[in-house]
Amino acid sequence: MNETIRALFPVTQQYVYLNHSAVCPLSIPVRNAMAGLVDDLTENGAVHYEAWIATTETVRADAARRVNARPYEIAFRRNTSSAISTIANGIDWRAGDNVVTCNIEFPANIYPWMRLANRGVALRMASERNGRIDAGELLELADERTRVITVSWVQFSSGYRIDLARIGRFCRDRDIIFVVDTIQGLGGLQLDVEGCSVDAFAADAHKYLLGPEGIALLYVSDRVLQRINPTDVGWMSVNHATNYIDYDLAYRDGALRFECGTLNTVGIYGLGAAIRLFLDSGPSTIEDYLLGLRCYLASGLEACGYKVYGPQSPAECSAVVTCTHDRYAPFELYSRLKSKGIITAPRVGRLRISPHFYNTRQDIDLLLEALPS
Repeated sequence: MNETIRALFPVTQQYVYLNHSAVCPLSIPVRNAMAGLVDDLTENGAVHYEAWIATTETVRADAARRVNARPYEIAFRRNTSSAISTIANGIDWRAGDNVVTCNIEFPANIYPWMRLANRGVALRMASERNGRIDAGELLELADERTRVITVSWVQFSSGYRIDLARIGRFCRDRDIIFVVDTIQGLGGLQLDVEGCSVDAFAADAHKYLLGPEGIALLYVSDRVLQRINPTDVGWMSVNHATNYIDYDLAYRDGALRFECGTLNTVGIYGLGAAIRLFLDSGPSTIEDYLLGLRCYLASGLEACGYKVYGPQSPAECSAVVTCTHDRYAPFELYSRLKSKGIITAPRVGRLRISPHFYNTRQDIDLLLEALPS
């Protein structure tokens, strides 16, 4: 782990912060990028508006590069929930259609689909077993009326990473729209939307992307664009937006049509600085480091008598580890660790530990030493 990178995260001066699956701390570059824009707006108003637009397009291009997409396939949204809702609400559903998912998804990837029941759309859920979702069982739920299969790349409650490429191939062969909640993986793990046949994904910046809250990425591929209608439309949804009273509802190219109005420019500046940090550090280097740290953590927990949930093979692993102990409740463990300046989270009956690439094995050792055995 590069000490230069660690020095960019002031949180390390007072905490062992292992809670990136909830809300990440900001790095100095992210903080400075956001503060710089606030200072500009404070001192100059909108004089430098063109520079803000140029930076937005740079961040869009960097985000696309990070996932092997085209810049016009990336839109900025408020959060994961709004991004997934954009997809769910935009499909031309028919009574009798269904959506396939699993029963341990974070609510952001359940409620947008659940509300479609009033349009006659059924929600089918595969079951979690010991922290895993069997991809084969999930795919068996699909039939000729399945319009969407949607899963989290990494499950928030277990750290289990599902085989996107397998599901993507299945969906592509059957013309099913494949939607992925990537919030628990994007930033820590490498994602190739073309290689995995992902049609759409959503990810807020405030977890593994190491950015601020209130700004998210929405990816919509060319393959499915015409099957997802914009449902919240505004002045920025169309071409030639600054021809203010030339009312022409001709949508912008690609996913840009889903940006209906003024963007969270401060958030985009922060997200851009975070993505640049990943690109400069090397996405493959970050993933390899995190998976090694995860293995070290899981082995240490098991040696201390903890049950680790989820992954059973390296391909199923992420940076996130969840565990339980026979004698101690997750909240009790969380509270004990927090009292020692070690930040984790209790989730769905498990203790969740989610490091990032500035964390070290020494951080893990401090956690293991603080846990009761």
